[in-house]
Amino acid sequence: MGKGPAPRVHAVILAGGAGERFWPASRARRPKPFLQIGDGRTLLAATLSRARRFAGHDAIWVVCGADHAEAIRRSTRLPARRILVEPVRRNTAMAIAMATAWIAREEPEAVIAVLPADHCIPDERAFARAIGRAARAAAGAGALVTLGVRPTRPDTGYGYIQVGALAGRAWPGLRRVRRFVEKPDAARARRYLRGGGHLWNAGIFVFGAGTLLRELESCAPAVHRAVAPLLRARRRPTARMLARCYRSAPALPIDVAVMERSRAVWTLPVAFHWSDVGTWSSLADELGVAPGATRIVGGELLFDERGGNLVWGRRSVALLGIDGVAVIDAGDVLLVTKLERSPDVRRIVAALKARGRTDVL
Repeated sequence: MGKGPAPRVHAVILAGGAGERFWPASRARRPKPFLQIGDGRTLLAATLSRARRFAGHDAIWVVCGADHAEAIRRSTRLPARRILVEPVRRNTAMAIAMATAWIAREEPEAVIAVLPADHCIPDERAFARAIGRAARAAAGAGALVTLGVRPTRPDTGYGYIQVGALAGRAWPGLRRVRRFVEKPDAARARRYLRGGGHLWNAGIFVFGAGTLLRELESCAPAVHRAVAPLLRARRRPTARMLARCYRSAPALPIDVAVMERSRAVWTLPVAFHWSDVGTWSSLADELGVAPGATRIVGGELLFDERGGNLVWGRRSVALLGIDGVAVIDAGDVLLVTKLERSPDVRRIVAALKARGRTDVL
């Protein structure tokens, strides 16, 4: 393990995503982080619990949109000043840059761990240990560290990390990142699993605040220019200033803006169970849906001839002659899809937006 004491780590929880692949349960008024999945807690509550394993109460921040800021304040009980409200959505590069600039004003040497609010990681202790190892590398070597999950199946729904050389004796287990790979087709995913040189990109990042800001200036200058007024402000930035910053910001994911371009990116391979439960099929995997085995999240299953289905909802459901299906009852909308097609739910959302059907979004 890297030398030196464990640095103080701030946790930044990203809770501004739309969760469109989880429609119709995930909606504008109640997005995915507020859903209860698995252990009875909301995904946001579970993420907050993980954050508290390594960050003090005064070092936990949540980035969200204005529509959900009050609900997040109530559910997290964090002070209002640590709920960072984006005036508009600009993807993860701007969300992370804004939070980093905000924290760096108060603590320039801060180490920051970015946690999406909608992941499932049951082993909180293993997760906290991994964050600690990544934080030492971020503080001691100036690395941008991303957690890479060892794949357990040839999943085509995740991005991948191709691992490179060992980071060095002082940082056992950490590897340099050779490149990031977009979601592969099934054949490539199978090759990645067999070869052992690729990891799932979990989207969990650990870095020094100063390091990220320097890499933004080099790799994504438009994002850096957008947050520069926050760094220069003598007083606490106002909502009006934040709105001006966001007007000029490009909408880029942090992977595209920085991680794919920077030469300072390392990965820490981890083997604990992880899922972004991004689709109904990934939730089915998480809950143990398998041939002959149906799982129910709410509602009542009256009859299921074949099994192997996922049922989520409120009403009683009977299934005859079908398997590998998700039946999602949101009260006002009923979705029935083959589990293998559930990543395409975004196509339904896009079609509804094009028709102006905001009442079901």
